[in-house]
Amino acid sequence: MRFLRAVTPVLAALLIPAVAAAFDPAAMTPAERAALRAEIRAYLLENPEVMVEVFAELDARRAAAEALDDASRIAAEAGALFDDPASWVGGNPAGDVTIVEFIDYRCGYCRRAHPEMAALIDDDRNIRVIVKEFPILGPDSVASSRFAIAVLNTAGPEAYGRANAALIALKPPATPEVLSALAVELGLDPGTILTAMDAPEVTATIERNRALATRLGISGTPSFVIGDVVLRGFLPRDAMAEIVADARAGG
Repeated sequence: MRFLRAVTPVLAALLIPAVAAAFDPAAMTPAERAALRAEIRAYLLENPEVMVEVFAELDARRAAAEALDDASRIAAEAGALFDDPASWVGGNPAGDVTIVEFIDYRCGYCRRAHPEMAALIDDDRNIRVIVKEFPILGPDSVASSRFAIAVLNTAGPEAYGRANAALIALKPPATPEVLSALAVELGLDPGTILTAMDAPEVTATIERNRALATRLGISGTPSFVIGDVVLRGFLPRDAMAEIVADARAGG
């Protein structure tokens, strides 16, 4: 509307005949086209805030399109996301909202997200949590994920929960010696865990998670799936709680 109100007499003279006949830009003379362009340019230079509005609208439309794409992807990958027996399930296994987290233990933002997630789950005891091991930051990331999956496969979900918390806080490189000592701290047999790290099923789990992330358009960590939304990046607890509430309300 602002643009239309700013139409000058020259531009109006071009458009008024369109009342009787559809305006055809291709039929404009070179002089008319030059005048139109000059008027548009002058208007935008005098009202640059219009471009801010245009880009904001473009971003909103892109976000809406991405949200639709994400919802479709989540629906298509529901089995792999929510029912994969190789993924650890925490929080309330019978919760009415599920959060799927793609994690890399060497990711600084994953480390920031960990206490926020813990606080969210403490506050809301009706959240189901699924962790997808998604090591993307190098050999230490891969070794840490292999350790975590090996713990899950050999010692069960409770031990995995402890390993997950320990790995996210681990500072030194994830060498065999460091991981062996960590296994001892967790009350596990280090030989069993380190041997299990190289099992084919551990490799298969990581490869499945990477392929799933690709299909979902996830390339970084942390990333979360909540309801029909994919969150790519760190969010504080309050923001996560709002998205959980929206998912619980059905959208």
